[in-house]
Amino acid sequence: MELGVCYYPEHWPKETWRPDAVRMKALGLSWVRIGEFAWSRLEPRPGVLDFEWLAEAIDTLGAAGLKVVIGTPTATPPKWLLERYPDIYGVDAQGRRRGFGSRRHYSFNSPSYWRESERIVTLLAERFGAHPAVAAWQTDNEYGCHDTVRSYGEHDLREFRAWLKRRYTTVEALNVAWWNVFWSMEVNSFDEVELPNLTVTEANPSQVLDFYRFSSDAVVAYNKMQAEIIRRYSPGRLITHNAMGFFGDYDHFKLAHDLDAITWDNYPLGMLEESPLPDALKAHFLRVGHPDLISFNHDLYRGVKRAPFWVMEQQPGQVNWASSNPLPAPGAVKLWSHQAFAHGAAVVSYFRWRAANGAQELMHAGLNLHDGSPDRASQEARAVADELAGLTPAASQQAPVALLFDYENLWATNLQRHAKAWDYWAIELSYYLALRAFGLDVDIIHPRMDLKGYRLVVAPALHLVDEALATHLEDYVAAGGLLAVGPRSGFKQPSNIVWAPAPGPLSRLMGVRIDHVDALRPGISGSVTLGGADFHYQTWADLLSPTTAEVLATYQTPAYAGVAAITRQRHGQGACVTIGPWGNPALHLAIFSDLLSQTGLPHDLLPDGVRLTRRGGLTYLFNFNPHQAEVAEEAIPPHSVVIRAGVDG
Repeated sequence: MELGVCYYPEHWPKETWRPDAVRMKALGLSWVRIGEFAWSRLEPRPGVLDFEWLAEAIDTLGAAGLKVVIGTPTATPPKWLLERYPDIYGVDAQGRRRGFGSRRHYSFNSPSYWRESERIVTLLAERFGAHPAVAAWQTDNEYGCHDTVRSYGEHDLREFRAWLKRRYTTVEALNVAWWNVFWSMEVNSFDEVELPNLTVTEANPSQVLDFYRFSSDAVVAYNKMQAEIIRRYSPGRLITHNAMGFFGDYDHFKLAHDLDAITWDNYPLGMLEESPLPDALKAHFLRVGHPDLISFNHDLYRGVKRAPFWVMEQQPGQVNWASSNPLPAPGAVKLWSHQAFAHGAAVVSYFRWRAANGAQELMHAGLNLHDGSPDRASQEARAVADELAGLTPAASQQAPVALLFDYENLWATNLQRHAKAWDYWAIELSYYLALRAFGLDVDIIHPRMDLKGYRLVVAPALHLVDEALATHLEDYVAAGGLLAVGPRSGFKQPSNIVWAPAPGPLSRLMGVRIDHVDALRPGISGSVTLGGADFHYQTWADLLSPTTAEVLATYQTPAYAGVAAITRQRHGQGACVTIGPWGNPALHLAIFSDLLSQTGLPHDLLPDGVRLTRRGGLTYLFNFNPHQAEVAEEAIPPHSVVIRAGVDG
């Protein structure tokens, strides 16, 4: 477990580099990321390379005993490159060309940009790949930030048509998969396919889903190109990319195949401000962030490779980009750092070393103030470094519970929400909050990953299903597993047309038929009776018609009172529980309390804002409240080395 920082030597006079490096080492930092936005300084004019300043910076950092992560500079192509190759620019969904003067102004499908990216990455890897201070590489920066995964230009259209031809082979197969007979949308050749933007009303959702898949694959291919170049010239060095919280425009599971580790950028306060959580919760966690918004992303990025992850950018103070940007509470930076390590982080790197003196991010805090003097977060980073020195956790083990997450299900359900409040992230998070409230560790993994060893598997909105996935889940349950399946599961085939009847191949496992759903307006709720008590739900309800399943709960909503709401189907040595409604927190707690009792897992309800996490023999206890909280002794695993962290230190 190590600490790092993001540093921009090109922003500061050379005479500050060595003192900065010495201070970094003295602060307990081990890693420094540099270079990811520096193309205009590395190549100020076409073919005129200036790598000497970067070499000097790397030498200086290495001499201080720091390990360097080089970021490839492709997130910010310089103006001269755009002037030479205007096809590099991406095009937004309204058909407008992106402009210069910010970042991420390129299309992943531009052949010119592929060629120029290959060239600059190769030059960097050749020059610095064997440097003893260079221990890792970061490809690009935050793929897709600012809505830049999906581009709608000529190159994107040409590559989309080629992608479709590889996927479907014949245009007849494409017409069937998209159900193009509707509204006379049938095409006679792949060259007649258009991009799914600028249509009079909504585009065909099957076409849009395939466009999202194509756009995601373009990101994955572009990243693979960079990773392969780096491996050729810098063997043995770790290769990563920094993803973002609650960002789903590309498939991170696929991207991670070509990386040695994945990192993500953790900004708890900005994430809270932009979240859909109620205002009361936002106010309560104003200066520390909501614990489960943060840990959900930790667990997701640990799950995409089932391996330790990094936090490449950890918020050290105020951010500049949220709708409101409160100052963190004293101790918050230390709390976030330990929380990341508790969930499996190998490195936590703070963004940034020194606050920028100009441009778009000048209001973004760093470990140091604008004048270079230490800010409060420097002291907290030093405290974290001291505390890490006494911790030696063993290797992390598989959690007892798995939450299934899939980017294609995110795209498909959010494309046709059917209820204004529907959101795939939100329903995943609602299940996750209930599990974490019981003090459980959770692995967030892809539905097709190995499920062996999990006591409980939870699948919210498993919307797109084929026979192979159904068999995979049946095998888990038959071997003694307990599966909980949430609303909208089993409704669609991978092509995004319906299973008739739903839940398609999941019918054997769920033991129900689903012919009707209720999509509620915001502010409207219904009720169910479970175990003699009444609970509420909102947004969505699947009306379950049992074929072989037993009924555990029924709806009391007048429009369909008495209809099954929650059922259980025995299968082999295990069981599948189907949850029809999107419950409120109390209903989810009641459901999972019963399920966890069936597994035999301890599950003591923790106080609000308190979270418990285990890593390799260590038990971390976190208090995110602005006040002290008491935890019952029985909630803490026996024989644990307990580490307590909160905003009070």
